[in-house]
Amino acid sequence: MTERLRIGTRRSALAMWQTEWVAALLAERCPKIEVEIVSLETLGDRDKSTSLVGLNRVGVFTKEIEDALLDGRCDVAVHSYKDMATVLPDGLVVGAALEREDPRDAFVSRSGAPLEEIPAGSVIGTSSLRRRSMVLRSRPDCAIAGLRGNVPTRLKAAGVDVEGARPLTGDPIDATVMALAGLKRLGLESHATQLLDPDLFVPAPAQGVVAVQVRADDSLAVEAARALDHERTRRESDAERTFLRTMEGGCHMPLGAIARDMRGVLSLTGEILSLDGKRAVKATMKGADPVRLGEDLAARMKEEGADEILLDVAAGGNGGAG
Repeated sequence: MTERLRIGTRRSALAMWQTEWVAALLAERCPKIEVEIVSLETLGDRDKSTSLVGLNRVGVFTKEIEDALLDGRCDVAVHSYKDMATVLPDGLVVGAALEREDPRDAFVSRSGAPLEEIPAGSVIGTSSLRRRSMVLRSRPDCAIAGLRGNVPTRLKAAGVDVEGARPLTGDPIDATVMALAGLKRLGLESHATQLLDPDLFVPAPAQGVVAVQVRADDSLAVEAARALDHERTRRESDAERTFLRTMEGGCHMPLGAIARDMRGVLSLTGEILSLDGKRAVKATMKGADPVRLGEDLAARMKEEGADEILLDVAAGGNGGAG
């Protein structure tokens, strides 16, 4: 007997690529299930000019899809895991974390120069406070400009004209920082000027991971998602997202976390920065249990001053930096 699952997703090229990947994996591992893709528009898709922080809502790119999942318009939701809130709506669970793509950030410059060599005064576009802080730490002589849009649009803003880019608004920029995973999935990684060292540019929690979200009481969707889950990626993501949740930083704070699972032992590095990048708290811990490790690292970093930085960032300050 063939059964059907409706997959809800955003309409961007990257979101559709991720959804088609999930559909292909379901066809391979659950051949008795047929899938239908349901494209939806989120607040982040409708409002492309306001900064992500200015939108002032949890789940800018996920809430409308989660609403469709809850009211039965779709049975499965596909998200970039880093966009998801750390506390999910009642009745929803992450059924699978798919095998992670390279979590590093990529630097893309109009001139082809790496971050260390672009001229002083260069304008770097990003909507991420984490990337803003890390760029300014390395290059305090550069300026940061808000930049939002799909992957092709952000590439176009940095001087790379690719198919699917929307018309640009605002002043031109000299460079941008993007997730390498998105570039690779769209076949655009050749446009990366430089791959940034994850020890200096600690990635966002769960960067490079695609999450499959389902209703907890939908046995068909739960079982189908379980067939897609990648254990190492799940453990690494659980550690990173537990750290994020325990820090109460939210996905729009200058905070990074990256875990590496080495034969059952996780190494988790977290970092929190002031907005100007002049002050940071960074630490690494190891452990076997991802949730316990995330909680313990957050507690240690709070003792070392991370809370003070986050409070200052929330108030629009620079974490005590001069």
